[in-house]
Amino acid sequence: MRVFLAVHLPKLPLEVFRPKWLPDPEAGSVALEKDKVVIADAPARAAGIRLGMKRGGVLTLSADVLMIERDASREAAAQHEVGVALMRFSPDVALAEEATVIVEIGASLKLFGGVRAVCRQARAVLDTLGFTARIGVAPTGQGAWLLARYGNRRVTRLASLERILSTLPMVAVPEARPFADWFAGLGCATIADIRRLPRAGLQRRCGERVLDSLDRAFGTAPELFDWLLLPPTFSARTELPDRIEHADGALHAAHRLIVQLCGWLCAKQLAVTGVTLSLEHERGRQAVAPTVIEIALGEPAWQEAHLLRLLKERLHRIELAAPMIAVRLDASKVEAAVPPAEQLFPEPGGSAQSHARLLELLVARLGEDNVLRPAPTADYRPEVANRWAPLSASDMKSALPEGLPRPTWMLATPVRLLTRRHRPFYGSPLRVVSPAERIESGWFDGELVTRDYFVAEADDKSYYWIYRERVSSRDAEEGPRWFLHGLFG
Repeated sequence: MRVFLAVHLPKLPLEVFRPKWLPDPEAGSVALEKDKVVIADAPARAAGIRLGMKRGGVLTLSADVLMIERDASREAAAQHEVGVALMRFSPDVALAEEATVIVEIGASLKLFGGVRAVCRQARAVLDTLGFTARIGVAPTGQGAWLLARYGNRRVTRLASLERILSTLPMVAVPEARPFADWFAGLGCATIADIRRLPRAGLQRRCGERVLDSLDRAFGTAPELFDWLLLPPTFSARTELPDRIEHADGALHAAHRLIVQLCGWLCAKQLAVTGVTLSLEHERGRQAVAPTVIEIALGEPAWQEAHLLRLLKERLHRIELAAPMIAVRLDASKVEAAVPPAEQLFPEPGGSAQSHARLLELLVARLGEDNVLRPAPTADYRPEVANRWAPLSASDMKSALPEGLPRPTWMLATPVRLLTRRHRPFYGSPLRVVSPAERIESGWFDGELVTRDYFVAEADDKSYYWIYRERVSSRDAEEGPRWFLHGLFG
């Protein structure tokens, strides 16, 4: 079953220049084309501004109104951004006329939980991008386009679609608008009235385009789409509405870029392992090099929430050298996406993916030099073998070596223990619960150690790593000495 989702952006010119996450002025905003108002928001309409009004009339009614000249290239770029972001639902996305995007979602309904769930998630994506939208769903792409433009309805059966489309005004069909006066003279007001006219006469008078558009909308003729093609690499840039002096102010713009990145990754069936966020500063004589934020991921990811969380943590720690004017996001490292392994009984403590995401979040929040991994060296002496190194991206998959015979929490200097009744004492008597591990090394560098290590248990069930110095003939009178060297978690 083919199901199409159409997204119409009725306020595209206004929202390109004034993103939704910025407060609108009380005076309102209007879009001008050939010195005439073509779009006006609610505050502007409340001031008496109407479509078709010229610039002088607008200024007479409201001198503070924001007037925006339509820019076809910027509107096309915004429509393209919406199309890329919606590719998370399907790779089959087409950019249609009159600021509308069509997505074939029939094969994705079960994955996303049905039509309502897809519409709800699509609207959340559009809200993040800062666009107001009307959404229509139909078994045909042209039908979904008509519902999004005029009906804002969701239907999945051809019989229901035919009933709803028949009630729409005949000017809803773009190909019928040049003949609107002729149709009105015949008494045609709706699409159903046009369909009742003789097909042969209608084709001679209006050509084949009107009938072809209606047939495609009602599912009696095949539909052909120019699906959106994506570049092999992802790089997106957005300009900020004003100079921003704090890095946190770039989060909204970066979120919009992440939404597009996730759509690109889903369409390409890729996952990202490294992204680069560039905060661009002023250009010209006082140009400042962009502030570059490199984010390395231990596990490939394509989830919006995870990428946004990492980026948010990094932006909190950035101090800008100059105000920002634009933000750029590049997918520096990608690889083929692997579906998560579903297990009947999940492993306790989380999966390897969740462990890697935790480490990524800690690195983003604390910095690379403040998240360490064990890096033991080839030496029998614990104080020499126990080393820690900064966590790198390649170490996030398995930061802790398996099968460590010693505790990872080692004391910088061993603590000598008291001895009571020939037993080591640390808050309570310690009971040895392991065989001895004899270490006798260091003769080659003048730091000889001769020890017997044990795992000891206290009365409160705490476990410690202790050692007993080997007693030589000259120390026999003093007796063995015990030391605490490590603690078990």
